[in-house]
Amino acid sequence: MKAVYWAVRCGWPGKKLKVIGVTGTDGKTTTCTLIYEMLKLAGFKVGMVTTVGVKYKSLSSEVEFEKGLHSTNPGAEILQPLLKKMKDEGVTHIVLEVTSHGLDQNRVWGIDFCIGVLTNITHEHLDYHKNFDNYKQAKMKLFAKVKHCVLNRDDPSYEFFKSKVEAKSEVIGYTKTKIKDISHALAGDYNKYNIAAAVEVARILKIDTAVINDVVKNMAGVSGRREEVKAGQPFRIIVDFAHTPNALEQLLESFKAELGSKKSKIKNRLILVFGCTGERDKEKRPMMGEVAARLADVVIVTSDDTRSESQDDIYDQIAKGFKGQDVKLNTKIFKENDRRQAISKAIGMAKAGDVVILAGKGHEKSILLGKIEYPWSDVSVAKEEIDKKYKA
Repeated sequence: MKAVYWAVRCGWPGKKLKVIGVTGTDGKTTTCTLIYEMLKLAGFKVGMVTTVGVKYKSLSSEVEFEKGLHSTNPGAEILQPLLKKMKDEGVTHIVLEVTSHGLDQNRVWGIDFCIGVLTNITHEHLDYHKNFDNYKQAKMKLFAKVKHCVLNRDDPSYEFFKSKVEAKSEVIGYTKTKIKDISHALAGDYNKYNIAAAVEVARILKIDTAVINDVVKNMAGVSGRREEVKAGQPFRIIVDFAHTPNALEQLLESFKAELGSKKSKIKNRLILVFGCTGERDKEKRPMMGEVAARLADVVIVTSDDTRSESQDDIYDQIAKGFKGQDVKLNTKIFKENDRRQAISKAIGMAKAGDVVILAGKGHEKSILLGKIEYPWSDVSVAKEEIDKKYKA
């Protein structure tokens, strides 16, 4: 087994570090980053491996770099040398984003997790796991031997995970945080759960409340997670990695609530640009379409990583969700296969006070069309299209 080879070759670093594993469908990267920042501010020599990249606080400095991979949970041939490098540079604690694929394929074999965190379990990766029970069972592997299990008490999966953990493990349930002074980068009801999960980990590690509150108040945000593009335009543009029905729904609902709270004679609109990846979980496509048409005022369906699938076929499957009973009759829906043109269209129609959301790509720096991976950034493209609009 590859994991055995690399664990042995690297000297079993995963057994010599205190490793905190964070799994779940949505919210993993934000939760990991919160934990990392709390530990760093508290003086821990801490490292982090997430979807966005790798970061660690060594004895001398803070190092940060992108993994350069689409994979959240890298294989042992990448992960084990990373853990060894961080250990050798004085790191004592690791925050590791763990996926169901990574658990099922033994990518984290040889790592002793002291704390396991579950954010939530919603529809995702059923093309791989075949059914929801298999998906939960894969996630459960993280909690097999951990000392502390931090579980979302409000998630439907709570009782399942609670019943499966070993008797000697401590189960800590959490719900939405009651902390009031929260960074704008952590706005949205869903982030209150991410904060609460991180807080419980900090408490296990006996981190002072003042440190916890400081991080929650001043968090700068995570790349591609509710990231705001500011280029002088009179409307808001948000780039977010939301690529599951639950994540998209939570994101849109949070901005819908913000727009609804504004006292304005003009109705500001929620304009959404999104797509679904090719060769992945086709069942969620109509679910994404239903969420989009129900909550957004304007929907522009476009490409994501299409791989070898036809974007027209992907659109047709998304469009099946546009006919749900709860879908607004006045939602305007457009199809634009070229992602740049879709973003240009959204920016072109946006007026003062509107919110444009670019969902699905988030932090990613490339887009996979067919078998070719092209350089890509939603943030950069949005800035370029804003510049064109106001210089035209």
